[in-house]
Amino acid sequence: MDHATDGSSTGTGTGTGGGSRPAGAVLVVGGGTMGAGIAQSLAQAGAEVHLAEVDERAAADARARVEDRLTRAGAPAAVERLHVVTGIPELAVALAIEAVPEDLELKRAVLRRVEGAVPAEALVATNTSSLPVTAMAEVLADAGRFLGMHFFNPVPRSALVELVTTTATTDRTVAVARAWVRALGKEEIVVRDSPGFATSRLGVAVGLEAIRMLEEGVASAEDIDRGMVLGYRFPMGPLRLTDLVGLDVRLAIAEHLAATLGDRFTPPALLRRKVAAGELGRKAGRGFFQW
Repeated sequence: MDHATDGSSTGTGTGTGGGSRPAGAVLVVGGGTMGAGIAQSLAQAGAEVHLAEVDERAAADARARVEDRLTRAGAPAAVERLHVVTGIPELAVALAIEAVPEDLELKRAVLRRVEGAVPAEALVATNTSSLPVTAMAEVLADAGRFLGMHFFNPVPRSALVELVTTTATTDRTVAVARAWVRALGKEEIVVRDSPGFATSRLGVAVGLEAIRMLEEGVASAEDIDRGMVLGYRFPMGPLRLTDLVGLDVRLAIAEHLAATLGDRFTPPALLRRKVAAGELGRKAGRGFFQW
């Protein structure tokens, strides 16, 4: 699934920690939409969370973002478990999650620094919705402790985490990652690294076809979405979900899937026009719907 820098969600989980308490502290690198959501969920579940940003201004913005979310979620006490830092300092954590924007070289550079800053036994994970996890694993000295942990947006309310493995990922890494997911009150699926994984590939396919139908005048955006909600029990229609994800994010993922999987993922002209016009969805106030 796409994820605004980040993701999209069709889950209904609470993310408040329905399992055992998280086993250790966590480093989350990147305090944008997804990083903030991951940090919030971990803090609510009882983990000590170190949220890393690039500079003091970004760190202050990230702190305000997460603290506001925790307060609105009725978990002000969890704010005490949030520690915002700049750079990537050496930290005694059990899990490190990279959640920077969807740029492969940026993620590779961050992961190299993260690996050197955390203990040798700590899990290292990337939160990506479509970039190749194997290409990130290549830059690590110990790829066995690395995997993708694809969270969905909004993280606290999503029920799912997609665990993405490479040929180097060890069974222990998968087992420990499963335990972290359960400690967050969520459930996991395990997939091998492939373009779009399982969720983004299917989610984008439905979303692109909905856009083509709108482009062809098959039905209105409202009726296409209502058809999927009422007829197939989707919690949200594919066009409204595209607005939530961001049309630019969905376009970038579709282009990546078209390059790797073929023409069936070629982005519709309507999607390209809307992105060019700045109609990016909820974050811009207008996409397929008005926000």
